[in-house]
Amino acid sequence: MAASVGDFRALAKARLPHFLFEYIDGGSYDEVTLRRNIENLQSVTLKQRVMRDVSAIDLATNLFGTDYTLPVGLGPVGMSGMYARRGEVQAARAAKAAGLPFSLSSLSVCPVREIAAELKAPFWLQLYMIKDRAFLTDLLAVGRDAGCSVLLLTVDLPVSGSRYRDARSGLSVPAGARASFRRFCQSVAKPRWAWNVGLHGRPHSLGNLEPVLGANTGLEDYFGWIGANFDPSISWADLAWVRGQWPGPIVIKGVLDPGDARAALDHGADGIVVSNHGGRQLDGAMSTAQALPGIADAVAGRVPLLVDGGVRSGLDVVRMLALGADFVLLGRAWAYALAADGEAGVAHLLKLIEAEMRVAMALTGCTRIEEVRPGILA
Repeated sequence: MAASVGDFRALAKARLPHFLFEYIDGGSYDEVTLRRNIENLQSVTLKQRVMRDVSAIDLATNLFGTDYTLPVGLGPVGMSGMYARRGEVQAARAAKAAGLPFSLSSLSVCPVREIAAELKAPFWLQLYMIKDRAFLTDLLAVGRDAGCSVLLLTVDLPVSGSRYRDARSGLSVPAGARASFRRFCQSVAKPRWAWNVGLHGRPHSLGNLEPVLGANTGLEDYFGWIGANFDPSISWADLAWVRGQWPGPIVIKGVLDPGDARAALDHGADGIVVSNHGGRQLDGAMSTAQALPGIADAVAGRVPLLVDGGVRSGLDVVRMLALGADFVLLGRAWAYALAADGEAGVAHLLKLIEAEMRVAMALTGCTRIEEVRPGILA
């Protein structure tokens, strides 16, 4: 039984084909920011308090009018349907059972309609700005019809960062027989994955992209499609266009600079996610733990402030809340758990996060989420 996210990571590495584990685990260039996300968060020092009566701890919170059992959600992770059979469905079920939100990536294996049919409950939809506005219009309409409650507009990928691990593993090399053979060999070396996901988890397509790519939406097209279709001309003016297509909350994901946070508010954002894309874009950028306090000052409570990056425990969640976040999104943590044991793995991870949060709050003298604020920082 996994006792930590590190345990889930080890299990994921043992069970996934090499190219898929490297995609989950890696960052861009020399992975400086990837390491900073973890190290800077772990270096945040909390005040240990005693004699505070922490016999009753309440972790519940409300975000965008919805009550959640924890200030934690599953952030969008691309291709997670390749980590377990119909992986997005399994993760969404685990989040729903735990009373937490699930975010579906635009670049998911399972499409919006499949998640909606299985979940029968609202979930969040993540969106990239691409050149084909007609496709975006259709995808947003599908999301609205499916009852998606929040839109995470990811703005830190006008171009893709250079991810050396994906090139070395054979995932992002140009399509062709040689690349396919490399991935095939890595896949058959993991027979459990090959049987459960490779054979019985089909179709292995980027389900939300089928309207524009048809049947050709497999791994061969993943990086090529990103490079050809993501829109480097994205600007704040595009937020107004998105607002015209989406009636619910729009949260800007990918903010690291206080000036950008203020601009997001000026252009009508309903929330902000402090994020560096898990260290997968600009290597050498600030960690989210570094960036969060300045952005919290700039936002000053006017909209909910979410954060991701480097969160590996419930203790890390408490650290992020103390630095100024209202809500924390998990990324790699739940992807590792999904790869390790599917829905059961994600469910167990969320129980670990809850238990670790309770311990961290008790030892810092906090009994409610509203008390986990900068005052508990040493």
